[in-house]
Amino acid sequence: MTSVRPVDAASILLLDRSGAGVRVLVGRRSSKHVFMPDVYVFPGGRRDAGDRLVSIANPLNPLANERLALKAGTRCSNSRLRALGVAAVRELYEEAGIPVGAPLAEPAEGALPFRPDLSHLRFLARAITPAGMVRRFDTRFFTLFADEANVDPAGAKASHELEDLRWVDIFDHKGIDMPDITVLILEELKKSIQEDKSLPFGRPAPLFYAQRGRHLRDIL
Repeated sequence: MTSVRPVDAASILLLDRSGAGVRVLVGRRSSKHVFMPDVYVFPGGRRDAGDRLVSIANPLNPLANERLALKAGTRCSNSRLRALGVAAVRELYEEAGIPVGAPLAEPAEGALPFRPDLSHLRFLARAITPAGMVRRFDTRFFTLFADEANVDPAGAKASHELEDLRWVDIFDHKGIDMPDITVLILEELKKSIQEDKSLPFGRPAPLFYAQRGRHLRDIL
């Protein structure tokens, strides 16, 4: 059987800290999805070829960019790293209706109606789908505080890709059906928040992958 190569993807953990705790935005994937249908995940998806060409309002924080580049391979350019940030913000808009960036007066047809602002994205973790799955992704997970990005949590809107959007307490997500990797990333977020509520840019990030049937965790 031919091995499926993982493709670049990005996911975003949008965080609301306006209340007593910290909540994260999740939504249920449509039953029409081939990959992980009917489970709750963070907004995200594959990096599109056009993400490299998107004009941005602000780049990734230098410390986040440096951490993101670790073990990314010699062919991973800065434009590709930037495109991962763009993909995360774009998917948040497409799946939850939340723009992060500077509005455009006259956006081109089919283009984002804003210039993505990547400056508040923290690189949290990276996970590569194990071999043998019908789809494989090399996913970078970013966090974004809603207040830093001037995002109104009440503005989240469900889409055909991500249904039943919910703001979930990161320390209490019982009863919500999430894939193992989503739970794993959420656990990393909880540990990071407990260590430092500000989630400093450039902090070490875990890399999850499988090798010879073993699930491994490295640090970037």
